[in-house]
Amino acid sequence: MSSNQSNTQNGSEQKEKVSESAQTSLSKKTETITPEFESSIVNQLVTRFTDKVVQVVYVRPGRTKILVPPNEIVQVATFLKDTLKFDHAESVSGTDYPKDNQIEVIYHLSSYSDEKLSSHVLALSTRVDRNDSRMPTLIDVFKSTEYHERETFEMLGVYFEGHPRNERFLLPEDWADIPPLRKEFRIKGR
Repeated sequence: MSSNQSNTQNGSEQKEKVSESAQTSLSKKTETITPEFESSIVNQLVTRFTDKVVQVVYVRPGRTKILVPPNEIVQVATFLKDTLKFDHAESVSGTDYPKDNQIEVIYHLSSYSDEKLSSHVLALSTRVDRNDSRMPTLIDVFKSTEYHERETFEMLGVYFEGHPRNERFLLPEDWADIPPLRKEFRIKGR
C-alpha cells in the first residue's frame, strides 16, 4: 500500500473518530439533567400521590409540569398549597386537543411567601373530555382562580363544578356559538 493510500485511510479513520467523539459529546450535553430543587418537589408529589396519580410531564430549571386526573386535582392542589407552599395561582389556561377528544386545563402556580419558590412556576394540569367538559373548581384552594376559571369556562367550555359564577364576562350574554378557543370555531362569514 502506498503512503498516499495510508494517509487517506488514516485521515478517514481520524474523521470517523472525531465524528463519533462529537456525537458522544453532543449526546452528553443533550441528556436531561434534572435540577435538584425541582426534583425534590416532584419526589414529594410522587411519594404522596404515586406516579399513577401524578404524571410528570417535564422538569426544567424554574419550571415543572405535572398532569393529574380531574377527580384528584383538588387533593393535589391542596397538597401543593399546604405542604409545598405554592400559595398562588398566577393563571389558568386551556388547550383544545380535538384529535384526543380532550381539553387540557393548566393552573400556573407559584409562591409569594416562600423565597425559593418565588421564581418557580409549577404547571398543574388535567385533561377533561371535550363532550362533557367538567371538573372541580380550585377556587376554594386558590381564590385567584375565580376569573381565570370563568374565562376558561367561557372560551373553552369547561364547566367548573362548585364555582360560584360559571357565567359570561367577556362574550356577549346572548352568545350562541361554540366556545371561541375550540379548534373548530370559525368566525361567521369567513
